[in-house]
Amino acid sequence: MSQDNHHIFADGELSRSEDTLRIDTLEGETKYLPVESVGTIYLHGQIDFNTRALGLLNDHGTTVHVFGWKDYYKGSYLPKRQHQSGNTVVEQVRAYDDDERRMRIARSMIEASIHNMRVNLKYYHTRDYNFATAIHTLEDQRERVSTVSDVAELLGVEATARKAYYSCFDDILRDPFELTRREYNPPSNEANALVSFLNAMVYTTCVSAIRNTALDPTVGYVHQPGDRRFTLSLDIADIFKPILADRVMFRVVNRQQLGINDFERELEGCLLNEDGRLTVLEAYEETLDQTVEHPRLKRKVSYKTLVQTDVYSLKKHILTGEPYRPTERWW
Repeated sequence: MSQDNHHIFADGELSRSEDTLRIDTLEGETKYLPVESVGTIYLHGQIDFNTRALGLLNDHGTTVHVFGWKDYYKGSYLPKRQHQSGNTVVEQVRAYDDDERRMRIARSMIEASIHNMRVNLKYYHTRDYNFATAIHTLEDQRERVSTVSDVAELLGVEATARKAYYSCFDDILRDPFELTRREYNPPSNEANALVSFLNAMVYTTCVSAIRNTALDPTVGYVHQPGDRRFTLSLDIADIFKPILADRVMFRVVNRQQLGINDFERELEGCLLNEDGRLTVLEAYEETLDQTVEHPRLKRKVSYKTLVQTDVYSLKKHILTGEPYRPTERWW
């Protein structure tokens, strides 16, 4: 049975009914969800759940991502690993502690991220936009990646590239959407709210992909490991934001699937309302299911599989020294 993402927006209770998940909403509705069919659950409403429900999720290796007030990402419930390897974690940490190995991995990640940003701009540059200056900046920054000597400088290169990239969003997005500049906590306008929400979805997609391997999501190579975030997920997410988050954003805005009335302003910030979130999530899930012909695997793979393939490639590199091939958009 195929496993899909399942989003729960209602407020209520998530419980176990024998070997099935039961959802009782505050509106009095009851739904049953076969846990075997679910890969990841997203809780967007105020949901109570007990240890029996967690036990069932744990038995089936089902990850739960929790979104709080107005769909701010709050955290994840990660079941016990189906794939555990002390050797993998040891080698992952060794690669982090070895400056040369860490920089080699980090450079590959940043190069892929900048490449994917550049591909997006080149797509629109050929459609009556003039993004030559920004594209040139991205190319320069990508060339600089191989010359930097530490991660802090590498982050500066990535920040310069991303600033040039974001400067083109106001031209790409139809009026009245405008990014102006990247702002969050809380997002200052509709475009920033959309970027934040979609970036959170890419991040959780990467968390789930990493949990399918024996890699530790808290040990990253570009982002410094911390106490409250999965830094390896942040690393992988930066590669896929242009492919997943940004292309979905451009599509739902420019095809007028999303409008200003799909947002609400509270506490000097701007956030998607429930209708807006449903529209964006539908487009995001459709994108994850889209397939492309993979030149190395010689078969069609979904975008969701591309994320998983990226993580497996990193794992093989750490364990065997095989080249790490972060996803650079070729299609």
